[in-house]
Amino acid sequence: MRNTEFICGIIPAVITPMTEAEELDERGLEAMIDHVIAAGVDGVFTVGTAGEFWALTVEEKQRVFEWTVAYTKGRVPVYVGTCANTTREAIQLAEIAAKAGVDCLSVLTPTFITPNADEMFRHYQAVARAVDLPVLLYTNPDRTNNPLPVDLVVRLAEEVENVVGIKDSSGDLTLTTEYLRRTPNDFRVLMGRDTLIYAALVHGASGAIAASANIAPELAVKVFDNFAWGKFDEALAAQRRLAPLRLAFGLGTFPSMLKAGAELVGLPAGPPRAPVGRLTQQQRQKLRDVLVQMGKVEPDTRGVVEVPENNPGGAA
Repeated sequence: MRNTEFICGIIPAVITPMTEAEELDERGLEAMIDHVIAAGVDGVFTVGTAGEFWALTVEEKQRVFEWTVAYTKGRVPVYVGTCANTTREAIQLAEIAAKAGVDCLSVLTPTFITPNADEMFRHYQAVARAVDLPVLLYTNPDRTNNPLPVDLVVRLAEEVENVVGIKDSSGDLTLTTEYLRRTPNDFRVLMGRDTLIYAALVHGASGAIAASANIAPELAVKVFDNFAWGKFDEALAAQRRLAPLRLAFGLGTFPSMLKAGAELVGLPAGPPRAPVGRLTQQQRQKLRDVLVQMGKVEPDTRGVVEVPENNPGGAA
Protein backbone atom coordinates (compact mmCIF):
# COMPACT_ATOMS: atom_id res chain seq x y z
CA MET A 1 0.00 0.00 0.00
CA ARG A 2 1.38 3.41 -0.94
CA ASN A 3 2.15 5.89 1.81
CA THR A 4 0.09 8.77 0.44
CA GLU A 5 -2.10 9.83 3.33
CA PHE A 6 0.01 12.90 4.13
CA ILE A 7 -0.16 14.14 0.52
CA CYS A 8 -3.21 16.35 0.79
CA GLY A 9 -4.42 19.84 1.57
CA ILE A 10 -2.78 23.11 0.61
CA ILE A 11 0.95 23.01 -0.13
CA PRO A 12 2.41 26.41 -1.05
CA ALA A 13 4.96 26.42 -3.87
CA VAL A 14 7.31 28.74 -2.01
CA ILE A 15 9.40 31.39 -3.75
CA THR A 16 13.17 31.45 -3.25
CA PRO A 17 13.94 34.73 -1.46
CA MET A 18 17.12 36.48 -2.60
CA THR A 19 19.21 39.43 -1.56
CA GLU A 20 19.48 42.48 -3.81
CA ALA A 21 22.68 40.87 -5.15
CA GLU A 22 20.56 37.83 -6.18
CA GLU A 23 22.15 35.54 -3.60
CA LEU A 24 20.07 33.05 -1.62
CA ASP A 25 18.47 34.57 1.47
CA GLU A 26 18.22 31.92 4.18
CA ARG A 27 16.49 34.21 6.70
CA GLY A 28 14.01 35.24 4.01
CA LEU A 29 13.18 31.60 3.30
CA GLU A 30 12.62 31.01 6.98
CA ALA A 31 10.24 33.97 7.12
CA MET A 32 8.30 32.56 4.16
CA ILE A 33 8.06 29.12 5.79
CA ASP A 34 6.81 30.63 9.06
CA HIS A 35 4.31 32.77 7.14
CA VAL A 36 2.65 29.89 5.31
CA ILE A 37 2.72 27.46 8.23
CA ALA A 38 1.06 30.07 10.46
CA ALA A 39 -1.79 30.20 7.92
CA GLY A 40 -2.50 26.50 8.43
CA VAL A 41 -1.03 24.95 5.29
CA ASP A 42 -0.43 21.20 5.00
CA GLY A 43 3.12 21.25 3.62
CA VAL A 44 5.82 23.42 2.07
CA PHE A 45 7.25 22.97 -1.40
CA THR A 46 10.54 24.62 -2.37
CA VAL A 47 12.59 24.73 -5.60
CA GLY A 48 9.56 24.38 -7.85
CA THR A 49 8.64 26.69 -10.70
CA ALA A 50 7.72 29.45 -8.23
CA GLY A 51 11.08 28.80 -6.58
CA GLU A 52 13.04 29.54 -9.79
CA PHE A 53 14.47 26.03 -10.10
CA TRP A 54 15.84 26.89 -13.56
CA ALA A 55 17.93 29.71 -12.12
CA LEU A 56 19.61 27.75 -9.31
CA THR A 57 22.75 25.63 -9.40
CA VAL A 58 22.73 22.09 -8.05
CA GLU A 59 24.67 23.33 -5.03
CA GLU A 60 22.12 26.08 -4.37
CA LYS A 61 19.26 23.61 -4.66
CA GLN A 62 20.98 21.41 -2.11
CA ARG A 63 21.25 24.34 0.28
CA VAL A 64 17.55 25.17 -0.11
CA PHE A 65 16.59 21.52 0.40
CA GLU A 66 18.64 21.37 3.60
CA TRP A 67 17.44 24.75 4.89
CA THR A 68 13.80 23.82 4.28
CA VAL A 69 14.03 20.53 6.17
CA ALA A 70 16.08 21.99 9.02
CA TYR A 71 13.83 24.98 9.57
CA THR A 72 10.49 23.27 9.06
CA LYS A 73 11.47 20.80 11.81
CA GLY A 74 8.66 18.39 11.03
CA ARG A 75 5.90 20.96 11.49
CA VAL A 76 4.55 20.00 8.06
CA PRO A 77 5.81 17.66 5.33
CA VAL A 78 8.51 19.01 3.02
CA TYR A 79 8.17 18.67 -0.76
CA VAL A 80 10.95 19.74 -3.12
CA GLY A 81 11.30 20.02 -6.87
CA THR A 82 13.99 17.94 -8.56
CA CYS A 83 13.39 18.84 -12.20
CA ALA A 84 16.22 18.40 -14.69
CA ASN A 85 16.53 17.96 -18.43
CA THR A 86 18.58 14.80 -18.11
CA THR A 87 17.74 11.67 -16.16
CA ARG A 88 21.24 11.68 -14.68
CA GLU A 89 20.82 15.13 -13.13
CA ALA A 90 17.26 14.39 -11.98
CA ILE A 91 18.56 11.32 -10.15
CA GLN A 92 21.40 13.36 -8.65
CA LEU A 93 18.93 15.94 -7.33
CA ALA A 94 16.60 13.22 -6.03
CA GLU A 95 19.45 11.61 -4.11
CA ILE A 96 20.51 14.98 -2.68
CA ALA A 97 16.91 15.65 -1.60
CA ALA A 98 16.61 12.22 0.01
CA LYS A 99 19.83 12.80 1.96
CA ALA A 100 18.48 16.17 3.12
CA GLY A 101 15.48 14.39 4.64
CA VAL A 102 12.60 15.65 2.51
CA ASP A 103 9.26 13.85 2.57
CA CYS A 104 8.28 13.90 -1.10
CA LEU A 105 9.69 14.77 -4.52
CA SER A 106 7.99 16.68 -7.32
CA VAL A 107 9.50 15.94 -10.72
CA LEU A 108 8.54 18.22 -13.59
CA THR A 109 8.81 16.95 -17.14
CA PRO A 110 11.98 18.03 -18.97
CA THR A 111 11.88 21.27 -20.93
CA PHE A 112 13.06 22.20 -24.44
CA ILE A 113 13.41 18.52 -25.43
CA THR A 114 10.28 16.46 -26.16
CA PRO A 115 10.77 12.83 -25.08
CA ASN A 116 8.24 10.32 -26.36
CA ALA A 117 6.03 8.32 -23.97
CA ASP A 118 8.48 5.44 -23.53
CA GLU A 119 11.38 7.81 -22.95
CA MET A 120 9.36 9.77 -20.41
CA PHE A 121 8.35 6.54 -18.67
CA ARG A 122 11.97 5.43 -18.36
CA HIS A 123 12.96 8.87 -17.08
CA TYR A 124 10.43 8.84 -14.26
CA GLN A 125 11.01 5.16 -13.51
CA ALA A 126 14.75 5.74 -13.10
CA VAL A 127 14.28 8.75 -10.84
CA ALA A 128 11.71 6.97 -8.67
CA ARG A 129 13.83 3.83 -8.34
CA ALA A 130 16.86 5.86 -7.25
CA VAL A 131 15.28 6.90 -3.95
CA ASP A 132 13.00 5.52 -1.27
CA LEU A 133 10.64 8.48 -1.37
CA PRO A 134 7.16 9.21 -2.73
CA VAL A 135 7.37 10.87 -6.14
CA LEU A 136 4.83 13.25 -7.63
CA LEU A 137 4.74 13.65 -11.38
CA TYR A 138 4.42 17.29 -12.39
CA THR A 139 2.85 18.45 -15.63
CA ASN A 140 2.94 22.09 -16.70
CA PRO A 141 2.70 21.94 -20.51
CA ASP A 142 2.22 25.69 -21.00
CA ARG A 143 5.80 26.15 -19.78
CA THR A 144 7.48 22.89 -20.83
CA ASN A 145 5.60 21.92 -24.01
CA ASN A 146 5.64 18.40 -22.56
CA PRO A 147 2.20 17.16 -21.49
CA LEU A 148 1.75 13.97 -19.50
CA PRO A 149 -0.92 11.93 -21.31
CA VAL A 150 -3.38 9.98 -19.18
CA ASP A 151 -2.16 6.61 -20.51
CA LEU A 152 1.41 7.42 -19.45
CA VAL A 153 0.34 8.58 -16.00
CA VAL A 154 -1.73 5.42 -15.51
CA ARG A 155 1.23 3.28 -16.57
CA LEU A 156 3.57 5.01 -14.14
CA ALA A 157 1.01 4.82 -11.32
CA GLU A 158 0.51 1.10 -11.86
CA GLU A 159 4.07 0.00 -12.61
CA VAL A 160 6.30 2.23 -10.45
CA GLU A 161 5.48 1.75 -6.79
CA ASN A 162 6.65 5.07 -5.42
CA VAL A 163 5.13 7.23 -8.17
CA VAL A 164 2.24 8.17 -5.92
CA GLY A 165 0.60 11.21 -7.49
CA ILE A 166 0.70 14.14 -9.85
CA LYS A 167 0.68 17.91 -9.66
CA ASP A 168 -1.50 18.99 -12.56
CA SER A 169 -0.85 22.55 -13.74
CA SER A 170 -2.31 21.99 -17.18
CA GLY A 171 -5.40 24.09 -16.46
CA ASP A 172 -7.41 21.42 -18.32
CA LEU A 173 -10.08 20.22 -15.90
CA THR A 174 -11.11 17.41 -18.23
CA LEU A 175 -7.55 16.08 -18.08
CA THR A 176 -7.57 16.39 -14.28
CA THR A 177 -10.77 14.38 -14.03
CA GLU A 178 -9.32 11.68 -16.27
CA TYR A 179 -6.25 11.40 -14.05
CA LEU A 180 -8.65 10.95 -11.14
CA ARG A 181 -10.94 8.50 -12.92
CA ARG A 182 -8.31 6.19 -14.35
CA THR A 183 -5.54 6.02 -11.73
CA PRO A 184 -5.61 3.76 -8.64
CA ASN A 185 -7.65 4.98 -5.67
CA ASP A 186 -4.53 5.76 -3.61
CA PHE A 187 -2.95 7.87 -6.37
CA ARG A 188 -3.01 11.52 -5.32
CA VAL A 189 -3.98 14.24 -7.77
CA LEU A 190 -3.03 17.75 -6.66
CA MET A 191 -4.30 20.81 -8.51
CA GLY A 192 -1.55 23.14 -9.71
CA ARG A 193 -3.79 25.83 -11.24
CA ASP A 194 -4.96 28.00 -8.36
CA THR A 195 -8.20 29.09 -10.06
CA LEU A 196 -9.35 25.45 -10.16
CA ILE A 197 -8.74 24.24 -6.59
CA TYR A 198 -12.44 24.08 -5.69
CA ALA A 199 -13.37 22.42 -9.00
CA ALA A 200 -10.65 19.80 -8.57
CA LEU A 201 -11.79 19.02 -5.01
CA VAL A 202 -15.32 18.45 -6.29
CA HIS A 203 -13.95 15.77 -8.60
CA GLY A 204 -11.89 14.09 -5.88
CA ALA A 205 -8.49 15.79 -5.89
CA SER A 206 -6.49 15.55 -2.69
CA GLY A 207 -5.54 19.21 -2.53
CA ALA A 208 -3.39 21.75 -4.33
CA ILE A 209 0.18 22.93 -4.71
CA ALA A 210 -0.54 26.64 -4.89
CA ALA A 211 1.89 29.43 -5.81
CA SER A 212 -0.63 32.12 -4.84
CA ALA A 213 -0.34 30.79 -1.29
CA ASN A 214 2.94 32.69 -0.98
CA ILE A 215 0.84 35.84 -0.76
CA ALA A 216 -2.58 34.67 0.45
CA PRO A 217 -2.10 31.26 2.08
CA GLU A 218 -5.12 31.73 4.34
CA LEU A 219 -7.47 31.96 1.34
CA ALA A 220 -6.19 28.75 -0.22
CA VAL A 221 -6.50 27.05 3.16
CA LYS A 222 -10.10 28.29 3.43
CA VAL A 223 -10.92 26.71 0.08
CA PHE A 224 -9.65 23.31 1.19
CA ASP A 225 -10.75 23.35 4.83
CA ASN A 226 -14.27 24.59 4.14
CA PHE A 227 -14.67 22.01 1.41
CA ALA A 228 -13.48 19.26 3.76
CA TRP A 229 -15.97 20.45 6.40
CA GLY A 230 -18.82 20.39 3.90
CA LYS A 231 -19.11 24.18 3.87
CA PHE A 232 -19.21 24.35 0.10
CA ASP A 233 -20.53 27.90 -0.22
CA GLU A 234 -17.70 29.19 1.98
CA ALA A 235 -15.15 27.17 0.03
CA LEU A 236 -16.42 28.55 -3.27
CA ALA A 237 -16.42 32.09 -1.90
CA ALA A 238 -12.78 31.71 -0.88
CA GLN A 239 -11.92 30.34 -4.31
CA ARG A 240 -13.53 33.36 -5.96
CA ARG A 241 -11.60 35.73 -3.71
CA LEU A 242 -8.35 33.95 -4.60
CA ALA A 243 -8.92 33.96 -8.37
CA PRO A 244 -7.87 37.58 -9.11
CA LEU A 245 -4.49 36.97 -7.52
CA ARG A 246 -3.84 33.93 -9.73
CA LEU A 247 -5.03 35.84 -12.78
CA ALA A 248 -2.43 38.52 -11.99
CA PHE A 249 0.39 36.01 -12.63
CA GLY A 250 0.68 37.50 -16.12
CA LEU A 251 2.10 40.73 -14.72
CA GLY A 252 5.78 40.73 -15.63
CA THR A 253 7.92 37.66 -16.26
CA PHE A 254 7.21 34.79 -13.90
CA PRO A 255 7.85 34.77 -10.96
CA SER A 256 8.39 38.52 -10.62
CA MET A 257 4.72 39.01 -9.74
CA LEU A 258 4.97 36.52 -6.86
CA LYS A 259 8.05 38.20 -5.45
CA ALA A 260 6.51 41.66 -5.77
CA GLY A 261 3.32 40.43 -4.12
CA ALA A 262 5.24 38.92 -1.25
CA GLU A 263 7.07 42.21 -0.71
CA LEU A 264 3.80 44.16 -0.82
CA VAL A 265 2.41 42.07 2.04
CA GLY A 266 5.60 42.57 4.04
CA LEU A 267 7.66 39.47 3.26
CA PRO A 268 11.38 39.41 2.35
CA ALA A 269 11.25 38.16 -1.23
CA GLY A 270 13.93 40.16 -3.02
CA PRO A 271 14.34 40.26 -6.80
CA PRO A 272 14.03 37.40 -9.27
CA ARG A 273 17.33 36.23 -10.71
CA ALA A 274 18.28 37.93 -14.00
CA PRO A 275 17.43 38.02 -16.81
CA VAL A 276 14.03 38.19 -15.08
CA GLY A 277 13.55 41.64 -13.61
CA ARG A 278 11.20 43.21 -11.10
CA LEU A 279 7.77 44.45 -12.08
CA THR A 280 7.59 47.92 -13.53
CA GLN A 281 5.96 50.60 -11.40
CA GLN A 282 2.79 50.32 -13.47
CA GLN A 283 2.65 46.53 -13.09
CA ARG A 284 3.37 46.79 -9.39
CA GLN A 285 0.51 49.26 -8.98
CA LYS A 286 -1.87 46.89 -10.78
CA LEU A 287 -0.83 44.10 -8.45
CA ARG A 288 -1.24 46.36 -5.45
CA ASP A 289 -4.76 47.24 -6.61
CA VAL A 290 -5.60 43.51 -6.67
CA LEU A 291 -4.22 43.08 -3.17
CA VAL A 292 -6.17 46.09 -1.93
CA GLN A 293 -9.37 44.62 -3.34
CA MET A 294 -8.57 41.34 -1.61
CA GLY A 295 -7.98 43.13 1.69
CA LYS A 296 -4.34 42.06 1.80
CA VAL A 297 -2.88 45.59 1.86
CA GLU A 298 -4.15 49.03 2.73
CA PRO A 299 -5.02 51.52 -0.05
CA ASP A 300 -2.06 53.64 -1.15
CA THR A 301 -3.15 57.25 -0.75
CA ARG A 302 0.08 58.54 -2.31
CA GLY A 303 -0.72 57.02 -5.70
CA VAL A 304 2.94 56.08 -6.16
CA VAL A 305 4.55 52.67 -5.70
CA GLU A 306 8.29 52.60 -5.21
CA VAL A 307 10.51 50.07 -7.00
CA PRO A 308 14.03 49.43 -5.61
CA GLU A 309 16.46 51.66 -7.48
CA ASN A 310 19.32 49.19 -7.70
CA ASN A 311 17.48 46.70 -9.91
CA PRO A 312 17.31 47.78 -13.55
CA GLY A 313 14.43 45.38 -14.15
CA GLY A 314 12.25 47.70 -12.12
CA ALA A 315 12.47 50.64 -14.49
CA ALA A 316 9.10 51.64 -15.91
